[in-house]
Amino acid sequence: MLQPIEQLRASARRLGETLVPRTNDSIIPVWSGEGISLDGDLPDYIVFWDKDVRLARALESMGIRLYNRADAIEVCDDKSLTYMALARRSIPIPRTVVSPLRFVDGGDIRGFAERTVERLGLPLVAKDCFGSFGQQVSLVDTTDDLVSLISSKPTVPMVFQEFVSESRGRDVRINIVGGRFVAAMGRQACDGDFRSNITNGGSMFPYSPSEEEISVAIDSCKALSLDFGGVDLMFGKDGPVVCEVNSNAHMKNVLDCTGIDVSEHIMGYILERES
Repeated sequence: MLQPIEQLRASARRLGETLVPRTNDSIIPVWSGEGISLDGDLPDYIVFWDKDVRLARALESMGIRLYNRADAIEVCDDKSLTYMALARRSIPIPRTVVSPLRFVDGGDIRGFAERTVERLGLPLVAKDCFGSFGQQVSLVDTTDDLVSLISSKPTVPMVFQEFVSESRGRDVRINIVGGRFVAAMGRQACDGDFRSNITNGGSMFPYSPSEEEISVAIDSCKALSLDFGGVDLMFGKDGPVVCEVNSNAHMKNVLDCTGIDVSEHIMGYILERES
């Protein structure tokens, strides 16, 4: 079973609550002319540690409270929607351009690439809109490389961002629960990688965030309607810049690094809301 699920179950037990783990393929809502139904008794709430937004919406339509909600999960899962929502709230993000999707041949891709480079500079960061652990993220050095990348993924939604060189290979993960700061850890890349993800070999260390960093992280979770989230911040020349926001950020590294069990805060928040 996934480690975060076991961590949440253990925290729930300590608080006198029982969580029953279910996989998304074991929950089968049925759509019909009479609405959406589910066999058996409905749970009081669900800790939805998944990205199956269709299932989340079906469960919500039956009146079940999800933590996090379907809308929040969807926006966090699609990086283009994440940055759009943050930009609308004037939260600091790198300058970002969304790739055009091409389901048929045509379009001036070189022209688009040149205009993107004019706006963002080089090198620039390319990210698939759907991906985790720093995968599907690359540093693009030339316009030709950008043209090749876009051409190789004509139907894959992507975002392109200015490279925050001041934060190369380092960032901070801040965990927010119920609009409050819970824990933070710094991350440092190894072997010259511009990504700092632990799964890519990076190292971690306890970190004491500034009031500004905490404020940006809290505002980011509010902008995305998250009950809880992990906010990755880069070190921009003018202050913190949001790299990504995770609706189901893994918690073991934070526990190992800081001694703080984020799952206890999540379950405490949920049980307070459900009481």
